[in-house]
Order: sequence, then C-alpha cells, then structure tokens
Amino acid sequence: MQRRSAARLGPLLLLLLLPLAWGEGPEPPRADGELQVSNRLAGQAARVALHYLNYRMGSPSALRALGQVRKATVKTIPGIGHKYYLQFITEDYKSSQNVGTCLATVLYLKRKPRPAVNINCTYTKDQKQTREDDYSFYKKMRQQTKPITGNDIPDSYGNIEPALEPAWALAVAGSSYLMWEKSTENLGYFMAQVKNVKQWITKDDSIDFDYLVVLHEIPTQEMISCHLRVIWTPGRPLKVKYFCLSENQRSESGEGSGTESGSTNGIFNEEEANF
Repeated sequence: MQRRSAARLGPLLLLLLLPLAWGEGPEPPRADGELQVSNRLAGQAARVALHYLNYRMGSPSALRALGQVRKATVKTIPGIGHKYYLQFITEDYKSSQNVGTCLATVLYLKRKPRPAVNINCTYTKDQKQTREDDYSFYKKMRQQTKPITGNDIPDSYGNIEPALEPAWALAVAGSSYLMWEKSTENLGYFMAQVKNVKQWITKDDSIDFDYLVVLHEIPTQEMISCHLRVIWTPGRPLKVKYFCLSENQRSESGEGSGTESGSTNGIFNEEEANF
C-alpha cells in the first residue's frame, strides 16, 4: 500500500522535541509587560489562538500551525485574568510553508473554563484551491458506500496513508475545539495521534466521523485519550462532541457547535500586522 511521510513530525519524535518547541519560561506573569518571543507562555497563548481559529474556520484544508511569535505582551486585568496581545507567523499544517501573519488577543479568565480569543490573519494560500480541496474530500466521503476506517494516524514513523490524510486533518480541526476549551495559562495541548477513525454514513448533507485521539499535554507530558465525534459540511461550523479520560482517570466532556464567543474577523492587510 502506498504511504507517504507526514509533513509534520511523527508523534514519537514530537514527544522528544515539544518541550523545547514550546520554550522555557516562568510561571504566569504577575505584572504587565512585554514578553520575550521565546517565552513558553507567549507560544502557548499563540497556539490557543490557533486552536480557536482552526476550529472556527472548520476547514481540513486550511489548518494552520504556529511558525514564530513576533511580539507578545501581557496585561493583568484585576479580578478577571491575564490578557495576551500577540503577533505571530503561521504555517500550513501539512507543508510547513508560511501562510500568513496573525494578530490575536487571548484572555485567560479566572472564572471561566476556556480562554476568550479574538484573532485576525492574513492568508497567502490560494483560498479557491482550499475550498476545492474541502469539497473534493466532502464529495468523496458522501459517495462512500462502505465507511472508511483507519488506525494509528500517523504511525510511529510519522507516516499517513494518503487516503486517510483528509480524515486525519478533520480530526485536527475537531480536536482544536477541545484543545481550545481545555487550555489554561499553564497547560497546552497538541494532538499527537488518531488511534482510530470510523465514518458514519448519513442521510443528510453532512459527513460524520468517530475518532479516538491522543492529546499530549504540555508541560506535564501526560497523554490524554479522547473520544471525538465530528460532523461537518463545507462552509458550515463544525459540530463537535467529546469525552476525555486522562492517565490519572480524570474525565471531561463537552460539545461545540460553532456559536461560541470570540471572533475570527477573517483576512486583514499585511500593513495592519504592525502594532
């Protein structure tokens, strides 16, 4: 069977490199000020913003990963939490090519479980091609008479069967919801692997997948298994339900419908990327 190396690093190698990639840094800052771009909390806040963006965009062909933080400042809002102001470069999730710059704010609230995010981005990737890629995957899944299934995506060598790449990408988009919801100022998440996937044949115009995904929690290094249900139609918000069980048997569940607070105001001009 034809196989192809995933453009992103394999999960075993990532487990070794992620602590370095997330950077070293102090505990949450106690005062306002500018952060070093290598600060762990700056990178973590930028990834939270991208989790939110990937979920709200709802496009398996337009996923972004963090390239480099250009600027980060933090402000303490008494009685509410810490607010991060960020400027960072993004990469295509699969090819690692630069796809634009984002401005974002991430507010970690003391009394609410998930960060409040506002984000605006440039986008250098061909958006028409992205829509065509999404629709091609959607059309192929709608025409399936036998549900697709798969295991260990990527495998321990970082390989993904080409036929399963879109289903894996949809898992990343769906997992982005729960990673955004679970993130705190001290804890971040990365989807390490899809342990298994199963498609459900539907009678409406959506496509429906069940996943078992493994999240890597940073900086604890804990691996968390989550059952994920993702329902998707191109151009519409993702619908996500999940149930997670950590190594120490903590359980969590949640549901997303694309109506959560926050904003992704789409595309802005490169001139606006300076603040």
